[in-house]
Amino acid sequence: MWPFTRRSTGGDETDLGKIGEELAAKFLRKQGLKILARNYRCPSGEADIIVLDTKGQGGEAVAFVEVKTRASDRYTSPESAVNAAKQKHLRAVARYYCSSRDTTGLTIRFDIVAIVLAPPAEPKIKHIIAAF
Repeated sequence: MWPFTRRSTGGDETDLGKIGEELAAKFLRKQGLKILARNYRCPSGEADIIVLDTKGQGGEAVAFVEVKTRASDRYTSPESAVNAAKQKHLRAVARYYCSSRDTTGLTIRFDIVAIVLAPPAEPKIKHIIAAF
């Protein structure tokens, strides 16, 4: 099978994504970030996780986090799936979210949490701050 074709796994991809989002949320909390929303939906689309970073170098920031989970990074990294279209989509969600909240004085950024779940190894988690 061509390495970049998605295989139909009967729901396993969804399960993998849910597991990844749970791991990402726990990881972000351990980093001292406050989770503001998970699976935030609006007319513009969805953001996996929205966090408040009060310890960032540039002051307080609201980060819109895209979580990408893969069973392997053999052919490509999970973060490479966050293409220009996905970035545009997440920016639109951020505009909608910020338009209904007071984000004055806060930096808005876009992070990626890339996770590789390849049992029996421990999950590999990479947090890319201000990825785009």
